[in-house]
Amino acid sequence: MEREIKHDREKQKFYTIVDGHEALLDYSLEGNTMNFYHTYTPPELRGKGLAKIVVQFAFNYARENNLKVIPSCSYVQAFVKRYEEYQDLVAK
Repeated sequence: MEREIKHDREKQKFYTIVDGHEALLDYSLEGNTMNFYHTYTPPELRGKGLAKIVVQFAFNYARENNLKVIPSCSYVQAFVKRYEEYQDLVAK
């Protein structure tokens, strides 16, 4: 599933819109560390892998910009455990 993921730096979120609904990852930025603290997928869109796509995009953004990630959100914590290739981005 190819989805356009957008990054709103002002509102500090990554998101995609599907059928008028927004699936998103909220973050805060302090120095060179992004805190991924909240994900949300509307009930109508759950089970389609949208959270994974948005979180993966956010991790790739962090990597490309030499940023570390604090996975505060439980979904993001599970994502990091499942996809080991992103564990090097987790802030220690």
